Amino acid sequence: MRQKIFAGTKIRHMREANALNQSAFAERLGISPSYLNQIENNQRPLTAPVLLALAQAYSVDIGAFVQEDSERLVSDLREALADPVFAGLVPNGQDLKTIAANVPWFAHAFLSMHVAFRRTGERLHMLDEVYASGQEGERQPGVLMPYEEVRDFLHYRSNYFDGLDQAAEELAEQIFGSVAARADNLADHLFRRHQIRIETERVEPNSRFMRRLDRKAKVLWLREGIDPSSAIFLMAQQIGLLEQASEIEAIVATAGFKSDDAAAITRLALGNYFAGAVLMPYERFLAAARATRYDAERICAMFGASFEQVGHRFSTLQRPGAKGVPFYFVRFDRAGNIIKRHSSTRFQFARFGGTCPLWNVHEALEAGGRTLVQIAEMPDRVRYLCIARGVTKSGGSHLAPPRHYALGIGCELTYAHEVVYADTLDLKTAPVTLIGVSCRMCERTDCPQRAAPPIDRALTVDPDRREFVPFRFS
Repeated sequence: MRQKIFAGTKIRHMREANALNQSAFAERLGISPSYLNQIENNQRPLTAPVLLALAQAYSVDIGAFVQEDSERLVSDLREALADPVFAGLVPNGQDLKTIAANVPWFAHAFLSMHVAFRRTGERLHMLDEVYASGQEGERQPGVLMPYEEVRDFLHYRSNYFDGLDQAAEELAEQIFGSVAARADNLADHLFRRHQIRIETERVEPNSRFMRRLDRKAKVLWLREGIDPSSAIFLMAQQIGLLEQASEIEAIVATAGFKSDDAAAITRLALGNYFAGAVLMPYERFLAAARATRYDAERICAMFGASFEQVGHRFSTLQRPGAKGVPFYFVRFDRAGNIIKRHSSTRFQFARFGGTCPLWNVHEALEAGGRTLVQIAEMPDRVRYLCIARGVTKSGGSHLAPPRHYALGIGCELTYAHEVVYADTLDLKTAPVTLIGVSCRMCERTDCPQRAAPPIDRALTVDPDRREFVPFRFS
């Protein structure tokens, strides 16, 4: 069930931006000044009539008031406060909600400070290892921090960028019309618009090379033998990096990244975003998703795309006035590391450490190509329809090791009737798997798969009693 929408700060900022006092603003909305005052102070939630009045009077997107961002902030704040440095401090859920709703800038600043604190600790630890081992040379500390910055940026933007999406849709209409993307169309566009031709480059089987732009010779080199969907994607990505450079720079400028590396990673990520939007134009893709009830396999055939590309695109369908079902998308390696994640849902991803072993993405690599479907409930009691499958990508040679990944997509169970993957389940009687963000954050006391206790709870170890997990916690 969706929570009530408290958006007092947003309403007050909107009123002040229009230079109106509470009486004038309330009159336009058809409510009393006292009622508006209660809304602005988060004493009353926004009701449907007030939301409609806001949309009519000020042409705002109603979706802008949905508290997805606040819920994500609350989850991230709770995880940060579970750090041992805050031992003894038990965060009050209502206080965290108040902070996230009323002073989100402070919440983001606190999270940034906590990340910096953790990275400083890691750097000191590495320096200690260097001195202890007697090794010389400088270690490269905090190498993951730029990626964490980018992940957080995409996370709080709900993985949707309207300017890029609209531009990609217009380009797709020019190049492809109403048919699926084709490599020769993209190659023609690159040559006509940029005088860049496509060539393939033969590389050793163990090479990681995929794409290289030779600006002087005006050649885009692609790895020989690369699969068609990847080749098309790389061409579309290159077009995005060339033609949407100003839009990409404008987006990067809003992020306030602390490092040039994070900005560079984001440019590539936005190029990838543009490529997906070109190959799967928003309106046509959304229509296909609704017609097939988000059947990823069927959509792969319709657009000539891979399951990964389609799953990623599912997570971006958040255009104001034309939103699709909100999905998360995630890619894991065999060790359980999250390589890629995008989400327009409330699903809580671990910012540090491993993920819950009961989540079905961990079974996908051993499922022999089968698609796994699971109903999972997070600690906040929100239930999700979780779809997972394993993917193996050839190295292009018998001598090149294949790459194995697990892909996961999912949506809140309230949307299950719109998604074909729920048809194999009886939603009233199907088992529900209780999962968590990660063991270090999970409050569940009866999980037989627990690898570690929550870091904010006191342990109880009984030498006279043995269970599946060798400890209890308060």
